[in-house]
Amino acid sequence: MIRNLIRPAFVLTVLLALLALPSGSNLEAQGKGTIKVATQSPLSGGQAALGEGIKLGAQLAVERFKGGLEKAGFKVELVPYDDQAKPDVGVANAKNIIADKDILVVIGHLNSGVAIPSSEVYKEVNLAMISPANTNPTVTDRGYGNVFRVCGRDDVQGVVGAEFAQGTIKARSAYVIHDKTTYGQGVAEFFKADAEKKGIKILGFEGTEEKSNFDPIITPIKAKNPDLIYFGGIYEQAGPFFKQAREKGVKARFLGPDGLDSSDLAKIAGKAVVGMYYTSVAGPVSVYPQARQFADEYKKKFGKNPEPFAAQAYDATAIGLKAVEAAVRGGKTPTRDAVTAAIRDVKHTGITGAVEFDGKGDPKKALYFVLQVASENPEKWGDNKEVKRLTIAAPAAKK
Repeated sequence: MIRNLIRPAFVLTVLLALLALPSGSNLEAQGKGTIKVATQSPLSGGQAALGEGIKLGAQLAVERFKGGLEKAGFKVELVPYDDQAKPDVGVANAKNIIADKDILVVIGHLNSGVAIPSSEVYKEVNLAMISPANTNPTVTDRGYGNVFRVCGRDDVQGVVGAEFAQGTIKARSAYVIHDKTTYGQGVAEFFKADAEKKGIKILGFEGTEEKSNFDPIITPIKAKNPDLIYFGGIYEQAGPFFKQAREKGVKARFLGPDGLDSSDLAKIAGKAVVGMYYTSVAGPVSVYPQARQFADEYKKKFGKNPEPFAAQAYDATAIGLKAVEAAVRGGKTPTRDAVTAAIRDVKHTGITGAVEFDGKGDPKKALYFVLQVASENPEKWGDNKEVKRLTIAAPAAKK
């Protein structure tokens, strides 16, 4: 009698336990732990437009490429960090990132001045960093085996700008301004050095952290009347400068690097930047025929057009996930060492083109663009005209 009473109760318990279990693919995805991809980029402050684009590009890639890892029994997550475009914040985030052993790759940063010290932290545990946007040569020239980028370099971008200034704009004189950051000052110095070699007279070279009142800089520029003003920096600072310069009657042509490449530049400066030129290692998504579907999905999901570097973040994340999948052995979560080693062997054809890394972690060949602002309407930033496109090999490692 006791035996007969126990059996129904036991069966009911077992049935309830089975019903509580996840079914199908959910059971597979939760079976072997979680693999995380971290992003580090500014998600607040004046550079959030580009930083958010990096995060969202990575998010789409995780959704698109996580399938293989989920079939292998892993759950895949994106973990975004806001570095605020500040080195100290980036480093603090990096320490938290390396403490989370589920994070196997970092996609970031936007700013080279944040990436360089943060990557020192990643190096401690050989955690791979794949940058969609960092262009300063130091990022990869240190020879760290865990640092990669899918974009070009400022020692090439600055030269591309100088060649365009001489050959197309026909500038005979230039005034160079930079924002005193690793990125802005670095690319400005590369531009200045090559412009001087090409016979362009540099009438001034000045660094400033000013963001609102540019009178002390604009007054001497107007007096010297250069053919060209080159601004090495980011759009949040360049926008007010360009606007005030035009309002005060400065007639010089404007040129700058890819830190100006954001729809927020048009939002800030309006008609002052219509017709200006900028070089870029990214360019709008419209310059990549293979990225059309990405752009449509991005717009549908997030309600806005992708910013520059969103597509590069998508490709960087795809490379990272491809490497993680290749590093899985015996159904076990791969080590950071294995993932970093696998990235070096990846040959990936993405929406921005083919990527294969050299010994420094640079792409063996990178694209460089010269673009012209077409409209003061931020919504039409993606319509900026492609003036020039170059494919250039990465500089050789210094001996």
